[in-house]
Amino acid sequence: MINIAVAQSGGPTCAINGSLVGVFVEALRTKEIDAVFGSINGIEGVIKDNFIDLKRFITTNEDIELLKQTPSTILGSCRYKLKSSTEDEETYNRIVENLQKRRIGAFFYIGGNDSMDTVEKLSNYMLDNNIDIKVIGIPKTIDNDLCCTDHTPGFGSAVKYVTTTVQEIIRDSSVYSIDSVTIIEIMGRHAGWLTASTCILRANGETAPHLIYLPEGDFSIDKFLEDVRDQRAKHKAVVVAVSEGVNLPEDASSETLVDNFGHRYLSGVGKRLENIVRDSMHCKVRSIELNVMQRCSSHICSKTDIDESVLIGEMGVKASLRGETGRVAIFKRVSDVPYSIRVETVSANQIANKEKFFPKSWINEYSNDVTDDAIKYFLPLVQGEINLKMENGIPKHFKIQESILR
Repeated sequence: MINIAVAQSGGPTCAINGSLVGVFVEALRTKEIDAVFGSINGIEGVIKDNFIDLKRFITTNEDIELLKQTPSTILGSCRYKLKSSTEDEETYNRIVENLQKRRIGAFFYIGGNDSMDTVEKLSNYMLDNNIDIKVIGIPKTIDNDLCCTDHTPGFGSAVKYVTTTVQEIIRDSSVYSIDSVTIIEIMGRHAGWLTASTCILRANGETAPHLIYLPEGDFSIDKFLEDVRDQRAKHKAVVVAVSEGVNLPEDASSETLVDNFGHRYLSGVGKRLENIVRDSMHCKVRSIELNVMQRCSSHICSKTDIDESVLIGEMGVKASLRGETGRVAIFKRVSDVPYSIRVETVSANQIANKEKFFPKSWINEYSNDVTDDAIKYFLPLVQGEINLKMENGIPKHFKIQESILR
């Protein structure tokens, strides 16, 4: 018999708790596994010996169903960059000590590119020192920028929220007789997957967004203004979708604000383009930054996304029981119609600190739109709705007491 531990890291999503459910329920089914510990605030909780026994908190089927519809991370998160073991072996020794004293034989880390760096470093340390603790990565990110996997848990729900919101903005912008330009800023630092996904509105007969700009495409202010003028000649209310990471001339100050992994904080592209359009065209123009709502709007999550998030958590546990370590569970798409995927694992070093970019072949020759290939890719990921449990007219969430999470 072994115990296992699970932690969540990085930015919140709608589906990260679904993967936690997958790990938890698979452990319940597996006679070789006894206790299931949750680490508070990701790898920081392992270092600080801050664990909770999840079986004390998740006690009923209703808890499991509520957890699947609850956004963000019930165990808290972190953006902690683990140094190499040669730089800071003391921290690795503390991690091993805290895991071993609870007889933890497998550790599951749910997170994105940077979290898989932790998976790789920890698993290598365990192997190099003959420590029998398996380390498995469970992917998540709304950015969809993890290599090797067809898509990431959390992305489909973010797409569903973003495209629904953009469709509502289209309706809102079309009610007035005056011509207008609306610029919608969508998350995506280096990879434009989420912004590109707004193209699926065309499957429902929308013509907007009329322009789509991604970090992977070429961008210039002059060409942007030319594109907007061209669309204004065709449409009364022009709607533009733009990734936050589109490369505009930057203020020197914006380059200095970075997180623990050296990623520059981004915001304000939409507002800057709004001012440029207003100064150039003297028309009604506004910008809308969707901001953090893109990550955690579970009231309109994708059932496909939630179901797959549970599945990939389950498969991560199965991989550890097969003796795998230093591996990350991924999706391989079998077909678009009917939509089908399978779960495999790859080495964490194929994912850690790498990015998967939106295919340039799916960007049009003018770098202001995407092709129909993108629509075929995105559509299956947003299918289905879950039957939300409501309380006092709003979705009910699973919560752990704040005092426990400190």
